[in-house]
Amino acid sequence: MEIIQNNEVAIFEREMLQEPVSTSKPFIQANTIESSLEEIKDQHVIPVFIKDNEPVISHADFIESMAALAQEIYPAETILRPSVRLSHAIKGRIPEARNKPANQLLEHEKTLYYERMAFIIEIPSIADEIDGNLLSLTMGGVKAYNLDNLNNRKGADEHFKIFIGFKNTVCANLCIWTDGFMDDLKVKSAGQLKACIRTLVEGYNASFHLHHLRKLKDHHLSEQQFAHLIGRSRMYHHLPDAVKSSTTPLLLSDSQLSTVVKDYYRDHSFCKDSEGNINLWRLYNLLTSSNKSSYIDTFMNRSVNSLQFVEGLRHALEQKETSWFLN
Repeated sequence: MEIIQNNEVAIFEREMLQEPVSTSKPFIQANTIESSLEEIKDQHVIPVFIKDNEPVISHADFIESMAALAQEIYPAETILRPSVRLSHAIKGRIPEARNKPANQLLEHEKTLYYERMAFIIEIPSIADEIDGNLLSLTMGGVKAYNLDNLNNRKGADEHFKIFIGFKNTVCANLCIWTDGFMDDLKVKSAGQLKACIRTLVEGYNASFHLHHLRKLKDHHLSEQQFAHLIGRSRMYHHLPDAVKSSTTPLLLSDSQLSTVVKDYYRDHSFCKDSEGNINLWRLYNLLTSSNKSSYIDTFMNRSVNSLQFVEGLRHALEQKETSWFLN
């Protein structure tokens, strides 16, 4: 039985290596570096729980679980290789090199893993178009070892973020919303992790998500409304708590809002029109584009928040209601 299982894994890995990577453009930048599943498996050590020396669910385990499940749920579709980004390197050395100066260490004497990892897996054969932009079905996740209590024993909760949504192929912006996102998922085994991924993917309604995204292109902000929105977004963090509690915030930082303003004028795909108007689909993509400068641990939450925020604007414009951000 073990031989059969190993053969199946080998076939799966060969098939995956034949596909291109899910995106040639970084879906997140910030302080991340590009990596691959193969590099993680071949070159990175796996952290352990200190009390029993048992391994955590590794970055590679996480990626392979989602990739295998994608193959299982979408057997007839094209599934691309994972695109992986890493941050926060944790360096070490083998015992034999403990007394060497760092600049004299040989490559085989060094150990390395990364505390935080984000990845996406694109399924380009499931796609749709909004306002001239091709969107392809995409799933992925985030793993940050700093959220796990590694001073414990195996069986303690391990934390993950997982999502399924769409990627805008024009810019590699991710379109994620609450129904396709699990934040702070806690599991005790790889089996539980895979079961949770399955639950999310099988419960996701892609058509309903696209329906909401498509509505955004039918509503516009004038240049004056856009300017008011940016000013109010900067003011939000300093509001009295009573006002904050009744208002959906925009979680982007001030520097990210500055990027949104710059791209409002200069972005080739999502800038304003000749009269200064911008539809909410373009605004949404300006927000998700600026979110690429977020760190891995806040990236997905801000992505989900961007759609919630723009959906709030759409509802206000559609129902002709008052919005604090547009008032």
